[in-house]
Amino acid sequence: MSLQHITPELFEKLVGLAALELTEEERAYLFEEMNHQLASVESLRQIQIPEGTTPSLYGLHPEGISPRADEWKAFTKPKQIVALAPESEDGMIAVPDVKGAK
Repeated sequence: MSLQHITPELFEKLVGLAALELTEEERAYLFEEMNHQLASVESLRQIQIPEGTTPSLYGLHPEGISPRADEWKAFTKPKQIVALAPESEDGMIAVPDVKGAK
């Protein structure tokens, strides 16, 4: 996806999704900064990378122990987690409604 700039309409949608309460000054600043960031990403995207280039970790080779495998493990006592929540309902953690969510 290539997006040249964030439109005011898209910006308002993003602000609404994030449930942000911004002053006019904050809105103007954030709108401008988001477009600057998008322009930076677009500039990076234009860099031609030769085919067959191996991805790396910022050009560094990690030393030491490799990261552990990411394995899903069921928690054997979920009721203990729910008991720690400020509010629960029907055995699940209750959370407040998101402002402005449809």
